[in-house]
Amino acid sequence: MAQTGWLRAAVLGANDGILSTASLALGVAAAHGRRSNGMVEGVAGLVAGAMSMAAGEYVSVHSQADTEEADLALERAELQRP
Repeated sequence: MAQTGWLRAAVLGANDGILSTASLALGVAAAHGRRSNGMVEGVAGLVAGAMSMAAGEYVSVHSQADTEEADLALERAELQRP
């Protein structure tokens, strides 16, 4: 189960990105109706979404690793206590 965590994150991230970009594109299309505006918005939305998801995943993974390391240190200290 632990090995499928990356797959779950990828699927949820892809769904989030598709919905966010589609919503952004529909909003721009409804407001302006020009194809060039939609293309610029689509690329900007994809780049911003990718950077946001990458930053979020980086923080999530590192905070989980820090928590697990603290738990291991606590357990080591408990095991060394007489």
